[in-house]
Amino acid sequence: MKQIIIATKNAGKVKDFQKLLEPFHCEIKSLLDFPEIADVEETGTTFEENATLKAETICDIVQQPVIADDSGLEIDALNGEPGVYSARYAGEQKNDADNLNKVLHNLKETKEIDRTARFVCVIAIAEPNKETIIKRGECEGAIVFEPKGEHGFGYDPIFRPKGLDLTMAELTLEEKNKISHRKNALDQLVNWVKEL
Repeated sequence: MKQIIIATKNAGKVKDFQKLLEPFHCEIKSLLDFPEIADVEETGTTFEENATLKAETICDIVQQPVIADDSGLEIDALNGEPGVYSARYAGEQKNDADNLNKVLHNLKETKEIDRTARFVCVIAIAEPNKETIIKRGECEGAIVFEPKGEHGFGYDPIFRPKGLDLTMAELTLEEKNKISHRKNALDQLVNWVKEL
């Protein structure tokens, strides 16, 4: 069985990837399985730069295929914030509740019609001695006025996907994975995974 390493220590992200890659019968490992590997500092200014940096750095260490993603929330009324700083929007401690509350605070004067946003996911695949592959997926929607739902992680409780009356956190993992930004990016990688 082919092993793919997901370059993250975020358990929620790992669960998403495992579910999405399930049909391919790969063995999925993450950086949670390699505690000796330090976090890669995300010094890029775009999702693409950060995903590539993580994938290539970890690939150099483990010498096998690595998938890394950089994802986040872009809110039009906040000029694209939190963007690449989504995980640490409210500070370096990376607290989901604080991040979410900061977004709601910054949007408190913003009318419903102007609360458009999207989740963005850029996936980079690095393999030893090969060129890194990059794919981008998006999920359009809007920011609601208060958190709803128990599922998901991060900004899921305040993000309502376009065409739905529920937030991402009110969807089951199966429902979320049919429409998510990560799924949209991963769909573009199907041929690579099949070849692997």
